[in-house]
Amino acid sequence: MHVRLDDPVDLGAFRRHARQLLAAGVPPDRVEWNASQATGDGADLFGAASDADAAPPAALASAAQHQPVPAWFVELCGDVILHRDPQRLALLYRLLWRLSHEPALRHDPLDADLMQARQMAKAVHRDIHKMRAFVRFTRVLGDDGLERHVAWFEPEHRIVEANAPFFARRFAQMRWAILTPERCVEWNGHALAFEGGADRREKPPPDAGEQLWLTYYEHIFNPARLKLAMMRREMPRRYWHNLPEATLIQPLAEAAAARSRSMIEAPPTAPRRIRAPIALHLRPAAGVAPADLGELRAAAHACRDCPIGALATQAVCGEGPLGATHMLVGEQPGDQEDLAGRPFVGPAGQLLDRAMAQLGWARDTVYLANAVKHFKYELRGKRRIHKTAGQREAEACAHWLDSEISLVRPQGLVALGATAARTLLGRPVAVQAERGAWLHERGDGRPVFVTLHPSALLRLPDAEQGEAFGHWLADLALARGTLSAAMAA
Repeated sequence: MHVRLDDPVDLGAFRRHARQLLAAGVPPDRVEWNASQATGDGADLFGAASDADAAPPAALASAAQHQPVPAWFVELCGDVILHRDPQRLALLYRLLWRLSHEPALRHDPLDADLMQARQMAKAVHRDIHKMRAFVRFTRVLGDDGLERHVAWFEPEHRIVEANAPFFARRFAQMRWAILTPERCVEWNGHALAFEGGADRREKPPPDAGEQLWLTYYEHIFNPARLKLAMMRREMPRRYWHNLPEATLIQPLAEAAAARSRSMIEAPPTAPRRIRAPIALHLRPAAGVAPADLGELRAAAHACRDCPIGALATQAVCGEGPLGATHMLVGEQPGDQEDLAGRPFVGPAGQLLDRAMAQLGWARDTVYLANAVKHFKYELRGKRRIHKTAGQREAEACAHWLDSEISLVRPQGLVALGATAARTLLGRPVAVQAERGAWLHERGDGRPVFVTLHPSALLRLPDAEQGEAFGHWLADLALARGTLSAAMAA
């Protein structure tokens, strides 16, 4: 009996025919399977078989009944039918027949037919994984002016239709097409469409993104971890001619030994934590103010009045000239300040530098400090994420800022953010409501000007940052230009 599938991966058609043949009692050696398509399986079995040969005699077909099989066998059929072996359908029907007539087969993991089918399924799964790993899209501008991404791939088995939903989910927001020699798939942003095979000459030429990918691949290549045999097993050579990075593999592999030697011979990297042991004589005596800024830095470094000091790399005190007209006070050092030991060198400090440059206000003419002297953070993986200092921690650090103010003797204090304003004024401050004016509330007579911390601007949406930066720049200009009037008041 001849059975032909017009679509070589039509699992539904195979199941219908197989159920009819099984119900009709047709043994496997009496069935000749043929799965044909225009570009493929013409020599599969008996290409001349007619559609009429596909069905058993009417008397037998009418008696066809569903034969229960294990659920895993149905799943196995779905994988094996994607394999390119022309005998896969014969193997599956033979297994179906044997499962119906040999109940013990389903519990025999060493059966030759089952092992062959599972090896086929494993090969299909491996090919699906390789397609997901090795498809490289190229950006193409169509005749309609719309952009889409096109890739060329040469799968070992018939996996395009089975794999297409993955790419539709993964790249749902872009229009793309994957061309293969037997089957092509296109996603228009809403639905998948399948067509016949394409010629390799239709593969689009490289775009700018390919050079970017090659640069990235070259920089992440680790010669110390190079294992060529394993690499060839994970990236077989049959895929290389379609992978842009394959052109780099040979020269990078040849240079790996020399690069590994240079890495071994390089001097050790400086450790991230640079905290030095704290000598007992540096711990400040109770009630004794530091005599100068050097003594203040050493004492603040040894401070353990709150838990922050034990976790940070070092204390970060202020920098700038003694007798500066303005002292700008922020909240606390960030990750980069903690490592460098200097205030305002991270992203917020760079924004402050930009603002001062626009105002013609030299950074070395002001004293920059923070209300809290140690970096408070929480770990997320290996990253240290800034965490706002609590009221108790700010109060524990307040005397260090007071000592700094006494040693520097600025004429006016600019509070950048709520933590700094609260520390300088001794009360909660609503920054947005009280910004842009000099406040006369300190016992030492120094006025305090309240405005935003630069990190507050960095957290705003991009569309709002321009306007907010302009208002903040106006605040800083006002603080710089009206201090004399504020002192007279």
